[in-house]
Amino acid sequence: MTVTYSSKVANATFFSFHRLLLRWKGSIYKLLYREFILFVLLYTTLSLVYRLVLYDDQKRLFEKLSMYCDKYAEQIPVTFVLGFYVTLVVNRWWNQFVNLPWPDRLMFHISSCVKGKDEYGRLLRRTLVRYVNLTSLLIFRSVSTAVCKRFPTMEHVVEAGFMTPEERKVFENIRSPHLKYWIPVVWFSNLASKARQEGRIQDSIDLQNILNEMNLFRTWCATLFGYDWVGIPLVYTQVVTLAVYTFFFACLIGRQFLDPARKYAGHELDLYVPVFTLLQFFFYSGWLKVAEQLINPFGEDDDDFEANWIIDRNLQVSLLAVDEMHMNLPHMTKDMYWNDSEARPPYTLAAADYCIPSFLGSTTDMGLLLCPRGESPQTPLTNTLYKLCETLSLTHSALFGPSCSFSKCST
Repeated sequence: MTVTYSSKVANATFFSFHRLLLRWKGSIYKLLYREFILFVLLYTTLSLVYRLVLYDDQKRLFEKLSMYCDKYAEQIPVTFVLGFYVTLVVNRWWNQFVNLPWPDRLMFHISSCVKGKDEYGRLLRRTLVRYVNLTSLLIFRSVSTAVCKRFPTMEHVVEAGFMTPEERKVFENIRSPHLKYWIPVVWFSNLASKARQEGRIQDSIDLQNILNEMNLFRTWCATLFGYDWVGIPLVYTQVVTLAVYTFFFACLIGRQFLDPARKYAGHELDLYVPVFTLLQFFFYSGWLKVAEQLINPFGEDDDDFEANWIIDRNLQVSLLAVDEMHMNLPHMTKDMYWNDSEARPPYTLAAADYCIPSFLGSTTDMGLLLCPRGESPQTPLTNTLYKLCETLSLTHSALFGPSCSFSKCST
């Protein structure tokens, strides 16, 4: 089940994000705690063997091995390979989400363009959207383990109402070595053309729009199938996994605290617990776990896509839109702003701070000095200098008489 926390981080308040660190479902702790405990146990075992079991000459050999591993472990480009890999996985994950098949646009076209409130018109519209949902179900069965567990055979598809027994016979009699998700698309196209010939679809443009939307829906389904077929190259996944685990295998030996009495460089202090090594393991291994969880979002992890919910929702809303809601309109009345030139929806007291004036541009409040018609334009600096000169002239005349005067300069 997808872990949703959007409402918890709607506002950037104090400790709003910190509270997310305490959640368990979908958390990195749930994914990583087994590997973390194993790493701590292995590190502790090696530390106890070094301190309590080995003889002095064996300790010297272990110390040389530890410093060797610590020196060369940093040459493994863990950050580099992990960064590119996780970026690739996240982009792939998001593209699969964008291409999830939603029948909303199709059901709007079918509800508005396929006419007839009689039983045949109702049957026609419901059959069209049922073929749409059957197409997506066949794709989800082939890519999602959760959906495959729910519909393991075509018999379960028939029992769920996505396909009739007669349609199943026709479906199974069509011999094809390929995945047959496209068969309901053909049924849909032929049935839509038949509806146009019978006058249920009154315009060829409407038929074209319906078929275009069906082609788009089929493209979404084919894209999901393509992502399931062609994954990230196995060699890349192997390189990243080996790089991470090799690095931390070297850290088990290289990050041991050695005897401070030997005065090795960087080993002047014996803390027993390698805090920053454990943090490094948590971050790097957690980074890898993110990629492992997102590489196939149609599994059964906490943050995988809710494919079964999508199937249920799509069938329910599409049948509702083309059947009960077909030409079932509320009575038209004048809106409450009928006689107002400007509509002003009210604000609650809690939302009063969000009532702000319209933005008119960043230069709206910029002050400008306007020059009267017939006069030379003057810059603010010229006006300031003129006023200063005029003040000095009056002061000089009061003290020494009118011996000089200042004239206004124009630019």
